[in-house]
Amino acid sequence: MTSPAVDPAPETHPAASEPRTEGAGVPAAPARRITGAVWAALGIVYVVWGSTYLGIRIVVETLPPFLSGGARFITAGLLLAAIVAWRQGPAALKVTRRELGSAVLVGLLLILGGNGLVVLAETSIPSGLAALLVAAVPVWVVLLRTAFGDRPGLGAFGGVLLGFAGLGVLTVPGLSGEVKIGGVVLVLVAALCWSAGSVSSARLPMPANPFTASVYEMLAGGLAALTLGLVRGEHHGLDLGAVSGRSWVALAYLVVFGSLVAFTAYAWLLQTAPVSLAATYAYVNPVVAVLLGALVLNEALTWPILLGGAIVVGGVCLIVSTERRG
Repeated sequence: MTSPAVDPAPETHPAASEPRTEGAGVPAAPARRITGAVWAALGIVYVVWGSTYLGIRIVVETLPPFLSGGARFITAGLLLAAIVAWRQGPAALKVTRRELGSAVLVGLLLILGGNGLVVLAETSIPSGLAALLVAAVPVWVVLLRTAFGDRPGLGAFGGVLLGFAGLGVLTVPGLSGEVKIGGVVLVLVAALCWSAGSVSSARLPMPANPFTASVYEMLAGGLAALTLGLVRGEHHGLDLGAVSGRSWVALAYLVVFGSLVAFTAYAWLLQTAPVSLAATYAYVNPVVAVLLGALVLNEALTWPILLGGAIVVGGVCLIVSTERRG
């Protein structure tokens, strides 16, 4: 998935890949001063993660979905590993077998299942619609947490009901034939995979360093996506010379800004700013994605997208606000 999903669970582990996109909640911290640097980092997370849906849509214009996604995360994972080794020393990349296994599992759920299916879906549906469908991830997270025995507040369940109502409206374009219903279903499955990865990362023995965890998540998910792309035969007939310049630029943007810069900004925010402020990206990102899709790709702003999107964002706001008060 391109932009992270809020896991509102109070006990959430902060380790995640871009994809956390991709974020995760952390235990409540003492009040922190909101400085100019905090607003700058928040702006990066808002705009960059919101723009990754547009970037994916441009990438898949001339590049195959799983091969491009695999290349993106393998490259980002290697770059992040080099940065961690440079800044913290090679020992920072050491993990136990259990931690490695957990990071691999979470990486498969987040990157192969979550992000990979979104990339595949964007070959047939608008980027703005994909972003709004993904925005409902906190809805799935609340349900999965409940299945594991947690007890989210009544407000969170109210947000779940709103979220499902919004998803119902958002599926109208697929049911009416305006877009391919298969693409809509793929994004819904992707959101469920991302939610499962977010919840699992809070309960598995993950590496303590969130950047180290992200390295192994991105490498595992990227290698799996690359393998799936080869199994699907995406390399047959692939002519790299025929790939458009804007697809290459979009892929580089996703690697550098989507997977490294924005993730670093978010990880810094979790240590510096109130978590409730950092969590606001969950309902700002889809708005940014819809606006960019309309402005850059001339994607239609139909009534199901506008109404359903507003309902989903409202449900996410209710979930986030309820959880941060808990």
